[in-house]
Amino acid sequence: IHTLVEAFVLVALVVFLFLGDWRSTLIPTLAVPVSLIGAFFFMQLFGLTINLITLFALVLAIGIVVDNAIVVVEAVHTKMAEEHLSPYKAVKKVLQEISGAIIAITLLMTAVFVPVAFMTGPVGVFYRQFSITMATSIVISGFVALTLTPVLCAMILKNTHGQPKKKTPIDWLLDRFNTWFERLTGRYVGLLNHIVNRKTVTYGLLIAFCAGIWITSKTLPSGFIPNEDQGMIYAIIQTPPGSTLERTNDIALKLQKVAEHVEGVKSVSALAGYEVLTEGRGSNAGTCLINLKDWSDRKHDVKEIIDELEEKSKEIPGATIEFFQPPAVPGYGAAGGFSLRLLDKTNSGNYKEFGKVNDEFMAALRKRKELTGLFTFFASNYPQYELEIDNQAAMQKGVSIGKAMDNLSILIGSTYELGFIRFGTFYKVYVQAAPNYRELPDDVLKLYVKNDRDEMVPYSAFMKIRKTQGLNEITRYNMYTSSAIKGSPARGYSSGEAIAAIQEVAKNTLPRGYDIDWLGLSKDEVARGNEAVYIFIIVLAFVYLVLAAQYESFLLPLAVILSLPVGVFGSLLLLMIMGLSNDIYAQLGLVMLVGLLGKKAVLIGDFAVQKRQQGVSLVDAAIEGARTRFRPILMTSFAFIAGLIPLLFATGPGALGNRTIGASSAGGMLLGTLFGVIVIPGLYYVF
Repeated sequence: IHTLVEAFVLVALVVFLFLGDWRSTLIPTLAVPVSLIGAFFFMQLFGLTINLITLFALVLAIGIVVDNAIVVVEAVHTKMAEEHLSPYKAVKKVLQEISGAIIAITLLMTAVFVPVAFMTGPVGVFYRQFSITMATSIVISGFVALTLTPVLCAMILKNTHGQPKKKTPIDWLLDRFNTWFERLTGRYVGLLNHIVNRKTVTYGLLIAFCAGIWITSKTLPSGFIPNEDQGMIYAIIQTPPGSTLERTNDIALKLQKVAEHVEGVKSVSALAGYEVLTEGRGSNAGTCLINLKDWSDRKHDVKEIIDELEEKSKEIPGATIEFFQPPAVPGYGAAGGFSLRLLDKTNSGNYKEFGKVNDEFMAALRKRKELTGLFTFFASNYPQYELEIDNQAAMQKGVSIGKAMDNLSILIGSTYELGFIRFGTFYKVYVQAAPNYRELPDDVLKLYVKNDRDEMVPYSAFMKIRKTQGLNEITRYNMYTSSAIKGSPARGYSSGEAIAAIQEVAKNTLPRGYDIDWLGLSKDEVARGNEAVYIFIIVLAFVYLVLAAQYESFLLPLAVILSLPVGVFGSLLLLMIMGLSNDIYAQLGLVMLVGLLGKKAVLIGDFAVQKRQQGVSLVDAAIEGARTRFRPILMTSFAFIAGLIPLLFATGPGALGNRTIGASSAGGMLLGTLFGVIVIPGLYYVF
């Protein structure tokens, strides 16, 4: 909520700087609550909830929904200044000129979000919630810009252009800013006079930015859904095979004491006999659930706390201890990081050979710098006792092997027989041999089973017991014997780079008949492939069709489409500078940039088309369109960027997603605006 408020205040300040008075600032800021409240209605209609994704959309929508209102207010001020009209008459004239542009940019922005709202799968859930929230806010803001905003302009604004003002410090600063901006506009027009009709400059800039996109996309790490600081850490404990439950519990208690003295840890719960990561059960498995203090009450984030825990847990000998965060999306796996299965497709049933392949594969994975926290509960060397039955001797004694095994299961493992109520209490009856008859392995041979002649036969008469090694439990995946493997990307590496490293190791080390398959979010990330590229192409196609219908031209929309590489490069560049990855949040920002940057191109192109219809030359129409829209374009762009500042410096829950979507949007908008106002007039001249 505080991010929403901060974004709203920053946007209002930028609008005030450009418009110069509080009356003009009030009108666009009123468009924000109207549009957002309307968005809440449609969110409820579509069954959406207030979560991180919809909150992202609402914060971004603050910077977007003021755009249409700003365009109207700025145009009214221009009319009042140039033609000395009253606010009411200026509004009437402005609506005739810019209503087409308002409708065009509203349709353009909506066209960006409509196709991605129909995506399916886990990614579709993210895109759908984001796109519905954004699209409804934008449609409502377009409606407000053509209805409420003109009425407010006629009622609230005053034509003070050319009239003397009281000089306050704020007015003096605004005058200085306006003087500087007029000089900047003059230089901008002078630059356009030199380059608009030079196609080589326009083509050269486009080629340079496309090359920049190709270079940054190759170096920028890919990802899926970033693992946020959720205030919880899982510590997985694995003692050597054959360790007793008491020893594992002792290790868990030692880790509990170590963790409780780490700064930022609130409480620790220890559990022996089960580990939550691969759902491994056994006396050598253990888990510690580490709850962290509230984000405002600790100095370190979860990764820094994990680093400290890893360092201090090295003091605990005799166990493998790994630390993981909860899954990024609840229900997708047991913990964050990557999950996979090593599969034995040979169907040989040779568990020892499979164990050898698993050990070699894990050793190869541990050599990769992209991976950390590698863990598997699979091992084929658990101490066991094997019962060797002499079938011929059993037949001679009249013993049924099936009955003998059932009897042994009851004596050693117990069975529930019945329940009864006595003195108002329900009692359960279990049958099992007394503890002193099952203390040692050899005690099994001293037990008796009844034969077909109702005689008691000792197990030692037809059975031997010997020590061996084998699996603790047999796990299968898609009918294949499998080993569950878990891990995390190393610090500085993304999940995409970790997955690529594992695939490379699997290709180079696994013998024939063995393969890997993915689980949880890793499976969806691998299955996505180049899905982001296809989404981008579909969005561009929708934008092109909307603009082609709007301008009744198949060529003019290309001026809008080809202005987008500038912003895409800026988006990828800022992500790379901030050390973030190209994940689903970054791609949400890129999809939104298509609409936002296309919007700027439409504002210039629409005015240039009007001038062209009035008989102005092509070059002059392009320059005049750029000059007239230069101030509102910069104002709306910097208002949007100001709304992103709280996201760029976010901390606490959801901080990584905030920073990613903020960097993707802010970088693209900044570079797309600064260079877009130079490229777009040239593209209009070309097409």
